[in-house]
Amino acid sequence: MPISLWATLLGACLLISFTPGAGAINTMSNSLNAGFRRALWGVLGQQAALVIHLAIVAAGIGVIVASSPIAFNVIRYLGAAYLVYLGVRQFLRRPDLSEDTAAALANESGRSMFQRGLWVNLLNPKAIVFFLAFIPGFVQPEHPLWSQYLIIGATIVVVDIVVMWFFFALAAKSFQRFTRSEKGQRALNRVFGVLFAAVGVLLAVS
Repeated sequence: MPISLWATLLGACLLISFTPGAGAINTMSNSLNAGFRRALWGVLGQQAALVIHLAIVAAGIGVIVASSPIAFNVIRYLGAAYLVYLGVRQFLRRPDLSEDTAAALANESGRSMFQRGLWVNLLNPKAIVFFLAFIPGFVQPEHPLWSQYLIIGATIVVVDIVVMWFFFALAAKSFQRFTRSEKGQRALNRVFGVLFAAVGVLLAVS
């Protein structure tokens, strides 16, 4: 891949990653509840979903999903329902300043956060449609495809990890002072709950 084309890809990936969405909300929520370092597990789950989306597009299955209203809508509504579920659960979470509860949140298993991040990104058929429109612009048919998809995938994943972890997860640390009071916890729970649900509703109706 020519360096000029890769630089364009890099800029596009940065723009996409900095655009707030369900992944960013999930990352910030994990950082607040489990800590900055352990929020990486959720970020890695989100990257696994992106790799799966890329593989679907590369295999040609993405065209089937994009052209089938039934398949597209089934995945879309499942994704929307999952985000709304996360939002309602977050919104209704009761403030609790006890050490046991704080420890339980901080010690949530990496596997649990990984799986949540995976489903947040995986149940978004628009990612497949977006990749279908986005990826071909960076693929040169006269060159081996596997190496190009490898470069594209590596760039997307590395950029998204850096942005999610070192921007959104770090940004969430500035809200940690609110977790020291019941009022602050309630406000954060409602804010993130509404954000999750809003993204889910947007996914369902747009």
